[in-house]
Amino acid sequence: MKRFSPRAILFTLLAVILPTAAFAQSADDADPNAAIEKMNAYVALLNRTIRASESLDRYDGWVDMKKGPTGKERNVYGLYSLYDVRSEIEAAEAATTAEPKLPALDEAMVSYIAIYQKLAPVIDKASKYYDRKDYKSDKFAGAKEFHKQIAEYAPDFTKERKRVDELLGEEKSKIDLAELDAIEKAEGKKANWHVRNVMIRANTVVELLPDNDKPVVDMDAFGRAMDSYAAAVREMDDYATEHPNSFHVFESRPASLLGKLRDFQEKLEKTKGDARKGGASSDLQWIVNDYNMMVTTSQNATIFSKD
Repeated sequence: MKRFSPRAILFTLLAVILPTAAFAQSADDADPNAAIEKMNAYVALLNRTIRASESLDRYDGWVDMKKGPTGKERNVYGLYSLYDVRSEIEAAEAATTAEPKLPALDEAMVSYIAIYQKLAPVIDKASKYYDRKDYKSDKFAGAKEFHKQIAEYAPDFTKERKRVDELLGEEKSKIDLAELDAIEKAEGKKANWHVRNVMIRANTVVELLPDNDKPVVDMDAFGRAMDSYAAAVREMDDYATEHPNSFHVFESRPASLLGKLRDFQEKLEKTKGDARKGGASSDLQWIVNDYNMMVTTSQNATIFSKD
């Protein structure tokens, strides 16, 4: 039933709008802020619809996906309800035809939206069905009907989610580094720069975490990513010491995540990177939760910064 590891990982938004002159570009390059706006529309939708992935993980935790609910389960947990994402879908759909054109990512986003719009109403109705405990009065007849639809749409949703995540990650990583350089040129290595730098390095580590398809971690790559992230955290902490109250509630989170990641790395080293051994997999959900909270708090991290 339960998959190896839930990887419901949020994306960070990019900082719109930066002075165009701050970006290194040729005369033929598209407006970098247009690319940032496009990425942010996609990120906003993916972050809000990650709730569907979490809901399927919850469902998968108590239902045999091949058989469906039988009425003999020890516990019936239902599904998580979903968020209203109509405005995010509208913005993302507009972004698929906006400049700069990113054919592979744009097409993947169109496909993702299509399958989400099929799956979401089913999850929403099924969630309410379980909340009402209708299964107690209909002897799981409704549960079995909902399962047929969930089993039909969930594999395609998971496949399209993975595809769009990978493509967006590739494009966003290019913009992330350009944005970091632009922030440094526009403001220097101040609070905004440190937040972006830490989040970029943290994301690199998180992307190397194990999952169902790749349960064995590339320890060399993971070690390099960890070194880079640790250096970024130290730089941010040093800056925070010299500039108190620069990072609001975000300040302690990078170091906390680093500590958890180091414990995880230590376990992986004992199993040659195989997260299926040595109890390493039990740490993953805490790491993902901490990272996602970092993503959330990073958006307003410098709200009280005086630099």
